[in-house]
Amino acid sequence: MELYDQKFDFRDERNLSLVMDFYELTMSQCYFNSKTKDKIVTFDLFYRKNPDQGGYAVFAGLEEVIGYIQKLHFTKEDISYLRSLKRFSETFLQYLSEFRFTGDIYAVKEGTPVFPNEPLIRVKAKLIDAQLIETALLLCVNHQTMIATKARRIVRAAGGRAIMEFGARRAHNFDAANFGARAAYIGGVAGTATTYAGQKFKMPVLGTMAHSFVQSFDSEYEAFLTYAQSYPESCTVLLDTYDTLHSGLPNAIKVAKQYLEPNGYRLAGVRIDSGDIAYLSKKIRKALDGAGMQDCSIVVSNSLDEYLITSLISQGAQINSMGVGENLVCSKSTPVFGGVYKLSSVFEGEKNIPKIKVSENVEKVTNPGYKDLYRIYDKESGMALGDLMTLHGEKIDIDQDLTIYHQMNSWKNKTILGGTYVIEDLLQPIFINGKLVYDAPSLEEIREHSKEAFTHIWDEIQRFEYPQTYYVDLSKNLLDLKLSMLEEVKHVK
Repeated sequence: MELYDQKFDFRDERNLSLVMDFYELTMSQCYFNSKTKDKIVTFDLFYRKNPDQGGYAVFAGLEEVIGYIQKLHFTKEDISYLRSLKRFSETFLQYLSEFRFTGDIYAVKEGTPVFPNEPLIRVKAKLIDAQLIETALLLCVNHQTMIATKARRIVRAAGGRAIMEFGARRAHNFDAANFGARAAYIGGVAGTATTYAGQKFKMPVLGTMAHSFVQSFDSEYEAFLTYAQSYPESCTVLLDTYDTLHSGLPNAIKVAKQYLEPNGYRLAGVRIDSGDIAYLSKKIRKALDGAGMQDCSIVVSNSLDEYLITSLISQGAQINSMGVGENLVCSKSTPVFGGVYKLSSVFEGEKNIPKIKVSENVEKVTNPGYKDLYRIYDKESGMALGDLMTLHGEKIDIDQDLTIYHQMNSWKNKTILGGTYVIEDLLQPIFINGKLVYDAPSLEEIREHSKEAFTHIWDEIQRFEYPQTYYVDLSKNLLDLKLSMLEEVKHVK
């Protein structure tokens, strides 16, 4: 399927093929020289720890991955540059000049709640193919998953009040602003102030005025009146350029009463960007209601995050919507999402040889083998009971009891009675033999999928403070394999 036929054009016109760690190329030449370049392997992309000490993450970035894979090739300019480094043979450079990804990629749907150590993306491909895409997969998924997760937390804290993404000027360059806005929309924000993101991703764009607009006029009232005359149907004014309660608020009411209402319009909203927001919002609400402007919204901004929003609401702040900037688009409290990409198995002909990475840090021990991933739901309530990793091809009979095991301890297990649960295969085919087979959903569809998916995740998992740990367990076959491989490692000299 051509990208032009998709509901959303997620191509990037730039040639980003060399956005990869240099070792991916040097290792690939070693594979090429050792005749292992065509060996089939599997890699898992997963993460080890939830952001912000939370209970989940929101998977995002898949569309960017798809665009990269489809466009991946090495141009004449790329080959010339690599030749100039004097590290690569002409035969290897010729191989790269003809390179196209030919493997299989399975992934979780964007917007899905996900959890540590489970494969978000599974790659089965020739060794070089799988190695060369490592950096691109990680940078796409790490960035957007981090922002989508933060957005979900902020939206949850807002309790139904609209959140607007205001972060472009604090983002880490153009791509971070635009793809950050996209990820935030998946996480549930109402729209973005970044116009290019609105154009590229077909998401709502929002914005009012800055302090400089107010300052540029001879009076605050003149600034508000001019704005109201230009946008009478959607006029929201900024109150705190000079004095929120004694200047901004009276001038806003004056414009509403002297211009908007006589012409058949209503003041849509007022915004505050500084000061004691809880105190000011309550004073503003009282004054607006007293003026018969109960329908006028109060919009607030100023370094908001999920914790400050929770505090403001608990104080009775009168807020209808919020603009969130750097704490969202930079995920300021946890600015790095720790996704990793690890080899899980190697094929020798038809035989699959599992691989494991061992570490002194238990949390860095990988789950070996070519794996599948399922979500288990309670049949009656529809709530998610946990996720289960199995060896590829293991069958689950939902009419039979199902025992799932802790990732390191066989004595930690849970049995779910047959007939009481249903399962969902979380890893969906994206590329097969290098061909795109995934009908990419629109951004709106991804956003709605995410919203719906979280209705199946218990509130205890979603709370901010000391969330309950979600079960991500192994089948008995996979656990036995893992423990036996760890035992073998003890005897390796």
